[in-house]
Amino acid sequence: MLKNIIRALRLPFITASILPFAFGSLIDRRGFNPLGFLFGILAVLFTHLSANLINDYSDSKSGADWQDKKFYGFFGGSKLIQEKVFSERFYLNLSIAFALFSLICVIILAKLLNSVFVLLIYCIIILLSWLYSHGPFRFSYHMLGEFFIFILFGPISVMGGYFIQTGIFPDTKSFLLSLPFGFFTTAILFANEVPDFLQDKQVNKNTWVNILGPKYSFIIYYILILSGFISISLNIYFGFLGLISLLSFFLLFPAVRATNILRKHYSDKLKLVESSRLSIAVQTLSGIVLIFSLKL
Repeated sequence: MLKNIIRALRLPFITASILPFAFGSLIDRRGFNPLGFLFGILAVLFTHLSANLINDYSDSKSGADWQDKKFYGFFGGSKLIQEKVFSERFYLNLSIAFALFSLICVIILAKLLNSVFVLLIYCIIILLSWLYSHGPFRFSYHMLGEFFIFILFGPISVMGGYFIQTGIFPDTKSFLLSLPFGFFTTAILFANEVPDFLQDKQVNKNTWVNILGPKYSFIIYYILILSGFISISLNIYFGFLGLISLLSFFLLFPAVRATNILRKHYSDKLKLVESSRLSIAVQTLSGIVLIFSLKL
């Protein structure tokens, strides 16, 4: 049961939200609010898990996850609904529960910071995270999902952590520092969209893969990855990151390998599992390097 719960929550992807929030919380060196950080990161975690669950629920409802019932680990959903382990209702209820957990954390956070602004921002975030795949807009079905993933896992996560520690929002420095996280996380999403292209097409789910088609989708992936490394370079140039962040450029090697897999094996789902795994590694390891760059 525990193994299936972990699979339903899609825990390997939580670094996409935890790392940028932690990074944003450490940008300012003048002080650190441990309680603010604790309830902030719990709110981020619970919101992310709620979004993962509602995504599976919605993709099951639309039929997207029923086109290929095999579980690949990184794309196509957790498949536990299709395997009849959990029901759609279970996913919906658990998603609502995690949304409520995150709301409780945000209310406590708002009290700690004496700021109603925190609640306002949270309402926008939880709304966008659900509308990504659920409700009347379903951004991920209309080529808008990638944009909102960039915003939520880049600027919102980093600038949110920065705001909790400093009370400053908006802020140019934290925005520029958020860009690598936004680009690399969007690259993860895009790498996961390529193998699902044919199944998504059958239920009218349109992603950025539609722009060039799966055969040339590696070009968009490469642009996203390159943009992430360019934004790291810009932050080094402006003095926002230390030179140790140059170590992240070693991650160009797994990124290029992921690009080559997308180029050569765009229709082979088993091969594309590796490109998804490499994309997560690039986002996770670059995030760790950038955090160390701030501390050192």
